[in-house]
Amino acid sequence: MSRFTKDGKVKAETLPSTLQRSDEKAQDTFAATLDSAEEQYGDGERARRTAFASLKHGFEKVGDHWEPKEQKGPSDQQAAHGGAEARPTAGGVDANASKQHLYDLAKELDVPGRSRMSKDELVAALQKANDRETRKAREAQ
Repeated sequence: MSRFTKDGKVKAETLPSTLQRSDEKAQDTFAATLDSAEEQYGDGERARRTAFASLKHGFEKVGDHWEPKEQKGPSDQQAAHGGAEARPTAGGVDANASKQHLYDLAKELDVPGRSRMSKDELVAALQKANDRETRKAREAQ
């Protein structure tokens, strides 16, 4: 089943909620990759991992949605190796970004204790903050 209408727009109801709150380019990237991956791998986890890996090359999760990254490239080990195998993921946080960028996002999401955190701690804290914001957005729907 295609995630696109006849005029080429993504059917929002076919996307994860975090992508429904994201810009059109993020939606198109995920939907096109998922359609292609499902043709190759069938409907299932591998196709979804592949679509998220593709999404993470150009976007990062910030709160309850996806935003374009400053520099394209894989954001974690899972995205770097594609969707073939299950590997640890940073949940959409760009773990390869600079510590300053991660700190700025933590400040935007009001993560407590961010000034004393290492880069790995910032990634983990951002994952938790993103999950919290996503839960809030889903509950508000």
